[in-house]
Amino acid sequence: MQVFKKILIGIAFSPNLKANLFEAIRISNMFDAELVGVHVGDKTEDKEEKLQLLLDEAPKLKTPIQTIWQKGKPVHVIQDTCIKNNIDLLILGALQKENFYKYYVGSIARELTRNASCSVLLLIKPSIIRVPCKHIVVNGLKDEKTKDTIKTAFKISNLLDCKRVTIVEEISQAELDIKVSDDASLRKATIAKERIKRREDIRVEKILQEIDCKDTTLKIQSIFGKRGYSIGHYAKVKRADLLIMNAPSKTRLIDRIFPHDIEYILSELPTDLLIVK
Repeated sequence: MQVFKKILIGIAFSPNLKANLFEAIRISNMFDAELVGVHVGDKTEDKEEKLQLLLDEAPKLKTPIQTIWQKGKPVHVIQDTCIKNNIDLLILGALQKENFYKYYVGSIARELTRNASCSVLLLIKPSIIRVPCKHIVVNGLKDEKTKDTIKTAFKISNLLDCKRVTIVEEISQAELDIKVSDDASLRKATIAKERIKRREDIRVEKILQEIDCKDTTLKIQSIFGKRGYSIGHYAKVKRADLLIMNAPSKTRLIDRIFPHDIEYILSELPTDLLIVK
């Protein structure tokens, strides 16, 4: 299970800085974590004054923020800062496409999301005033990382006082391998789907035996479809407040050529997204 004890936020003096900073401070306090801020660029009196004014207005941190000022390329500076400071969680903002109610990850944030040494939280609607988290969706796919990701999801749900968690099992249509052409083949496909769903439910239920979730409204949902796209669509339709996913493992050449499941979500964020390393 991932424990977030040191959190990093990039300090860019943009219109969203106040909301991003307030969110990071609240999360740090809820997680009882230390907050580190990094600004890529010159350290000036004007910037220091602007930052201090925001900090004076923000909720008080349990542990004073550590601010790092460093010149260089944003991706390299933030990646190096994560490594050198043993960061557990990197918080990044996502942008809304102009004239569209659609959020996307810019080139810098996308590269950091793919290559960060720690978990990454993408915020699509940071708020100065806290908006309670009411529904968390977490992936339940068959993967060696899933057990820790689900445990992390329940830990976070407790810290955020979120009482509703849905575990989504994404199942590839290729597993059916049945061509439906008449009533008989339809029945065969339906039975096969139920068997696969039950198999996946049993696997997830074994993980849940190690987790205290008695105070949580829990649902296990199987979806047949394309990984990444299916869970993203589900989170959007169900108006989830947070989607939690395994970090992708890009070790094969084919992963560099074809989009990984996480890429479908990054192209159109359905909600705030936590990628667990």
